[in-house]
Amino acid sequence: MLVAERLRVLVEVAHAGSIATAARNMGFTASALSQQLARLEREAGCALVERRATGTSLTEAGRVLVRHGETIVGELREAEQALAALRNRPPADLVVGTFATAGQVLLPPVVGEFRRAHPQTRLRLADLEPPDGYDRVVSGELDLLITHRYPGRELPPARGLTRVPLLADRLRLVLSPRHPAARKTEVALVDLAGDDWISADRPCLDLLAAQDGVEPRIAYETRDYAAILALVRAGLGVALVPASVARGAGGIVVRDLAGSALDREIYAVHRPRPAAHVSAAIGLLTRVASRLS
Repeated sequence: MLVAERLRVLVEVAHAGSIATAARNMGFTASALSQQLARLEREAGCALVERRATGTSLTEAGRVLVRHGETIVGELREAEQALAALRNRPPADLVVGTFATAGQVLLPPVVGEFRRAHPQTRLRLADLEPPDGYDRVVSGELDLLITHRYPGRELPPARGLTRVPLLADRLRLVLSPRHPAARKTEVALVDLAGDDWISADRPCLDLLAAQDGVEPRIAYETRDYAAILALVRAGLGVALVPASVARGAGGIVVRDLAGSALDREIYAVHRPRPAAHVSAAIGLLTRVASRLS
């Protein structure tokens, strides 16, 4: 029979990418975790992980068991939270996974209000680049995930989770004040046919190309919006960035791209029966996002 605690070990190793990192996260030695994995493999009757010098990877059986294990571990953590609520014990932590822009724009007012309303609960943040993080919400490792979807990309499977739309973050064209098109109130893609593009999301530009029949020339690719804005200020290219990123940025010109109303959709993702402190955080996020809209 499979043991839930050893399933928890397998899930942690899968998310951490190595036995050593998982052991540090769980407060065990690497050898103790290896022994737990070996016992789980004997119970399962097959190898679950492949050990390499650079870390571990899951076998096909390991991937199947992790998917089930994430759900089981998440249910156990949910049960622990429900029992704690019955004993009137406030949760020690609210763990939120977020990407960089949300951490800068959405979270600061949420954190302040949450701390005032729940002073005994510590809010912890984990940096996750979308679409990562859904598996960690399933397992209960994250209480809440803030994620996004760019135009031209599919949303990941929800896996029984609840996905709450927060914000449609309009993509705006940014260019140097010295750019000839900066004098226009609205710029067409054809006006930028000779320009280098700085891209945070290639499928989004591919979608524009398909719509307008103009192939953007991508010179730089980075997801660091501070770097994108710096390159635009220097006159090294043009870019599409979310309105929340462009808002208040100096040394650039912000315009709409004619005929293209594209949004980066931002979501909050949580388990179907969120605890009270998670529901409170979702409510705060929704209010802050509505103000930004």
